[in-house]
Amino acid sequence: MTELHVTRSRANPGGAAPAGEGAIPLRSRKPPWLKVPAPGGPTYRRLKSMIHEDNLHTVCEEANCPNVGECWERGTATFMILGDVCTRRCGFCNVKTGKPTWNDPLEPLRVATQVKRMGLRHAVVTSVDRDDLPDYGAGAFVGVIRSIRMMAPGCRVEVLTPDFRGQEMPLAKVIHERPDVFNHNVETVPRLYPRARRGSRFLRSARVLRMAKEMGGDEVVTKSGLMVGLGEEFEEMVEAFGILREHRVQVLTVGQYLRPTENHLPVERYWHPEEFAALERAAYDLGFESVAAGPLVRSSYHADEQLPVAQASA
Repeated sequence: MTELHVTRSRANPGGAAPAGEGAIPLRSRKPPWLKVPAPGGPTYRRLKSMIHEDNLHTVCEEANCPNVGECWERGTATFMILGDVCTRRCGFCNVKTGKPTWNDPLEPLRVATQVKRMGLRHAVVTSVDRDDLPDYGAGAFVGVIRSIRMMAPGCRVEVLTPDFRGQEMPLAKVIHERPDVFNHNVETVPRLYPRARRGSRFLRSARVLRMAKEMGGDEVVTKSGLMVGLGEEFEEMVEAFGILREHRVQVLTVGQYLRPTENHLPVERYWHPEEFAALERAAYDLGFESVAAGPLVRSSYHADEQLPVAQASA
């Protein structure tokens, strides 16, 4: 019987605590390095129309990504499969939480068709957590990878998956299809998991990444990402990087957490670009093959530019 993770009420996502004395109010002015133009260019509008016509979801929209305008103008997008309702309720995430009903066996083909129409060279595919499904959604990733390989054979495929509750068989199904990149985000440092990632465990996620590398070998690049701004310390971040390297992660992304609503975890502080540069240097010193660290960096941000560096040294 599948165990369904149960979280707190919708008004208190992920166990989010009220803002403390040092927390930054939601409506306060952001530092200048976090300012981005509002989306609305011609390519953005065209892709938005195409994606919605095909009844597809993107994490770019669901998670209110600040880079949606830039990425869509570049003709890149991150597709979110298995619906837009998640079975978990992380304190930082803007994706809806509840009991999913999405079941579309043709979704892999529709995603692949959109990838071909957009002429993508590097497609990123992610999903909500689906702890309600026997394989936690692994079969849908398999279908999308196969469909893209068939319809857009020149396109590289990056999957950004849930942790599959740490189970080997769902992971093995995905890795068997040999995605070019296997990405699973640990999101934050271990100390903050009870507050930010209820239902998940840092070391379980790290083991998923290690197993992915062991299963995929040199054919699969492993990748993970973290946020800052939830109350972590610099030393904790570097320690988390070290754990990821011990678990054979090759590519790393680090970005600033931005609070979606008052019901989500507060921002404790905004990290300065120079601090991100220091994190990037520390990560390279630990042996990561490609690192992107900056206030507006997200897991899929310029993903097509990160892969060749890792592949060249694989």
